[in-house]
Amino acid sequence: MKPRPVTVLLPSPHLPDADWADRFELALNGKGLTAVEAAERSLGNSPAWVRTLLQLRNRMVSVVGLKSEAPSPGKFGLIGPFPVLSRSDDEVVLGFNDAHLDFRIVVDVRAGSAVNQIIGMTTLIRRHNTLGRVYLAAVMPFHKVIVPTLLAGAAGPPR
Repeated sequence: MKPRPVTVLLPSPHLPDADWADRFELALNGKGLTAVEAAERSLGNSPAWVRTLLQLRNRMVSVVGLKSEAPSPGKFGLIGPFPVLSRSDDEVVLGFNDAHLDFRIVVDVRAGSAVNQIIGMTTLIRRHNTLGRVYLAAVMPFHKVIVPTLLAGAAGPPR
């Protein structure tokens, strides 16, 4: 099965003031994958074309003073370029705050049918200003392709 978009209701406890959100889910055959494992498979080793786009993004945003690299890892480390804010077997929350927007990525797992589980990836954004709104509008076409691609990576072994 391919990742599919799912409606998100706000507010979210992970970013209570979020003013934008989306979510994709993937039904994964088998059981037993933890949220951290799903996040590592999907976000921890993205395809080369995604890494190239991120490098291009970093060069472009550094010109206008936005963060071009993730902050230092916190208490829970990093998964891919994202600081881990909290983690459990069922849910991992990643993200950081910046001058233009705050964002969170929530990867969660839950039981599906008797033979599968559902992996979800929610993106939460709180835009602070016009730059945050312009930035989100500029990255949205890429986001809508990248997130399902990354989520699909949870279906295979770590890449």
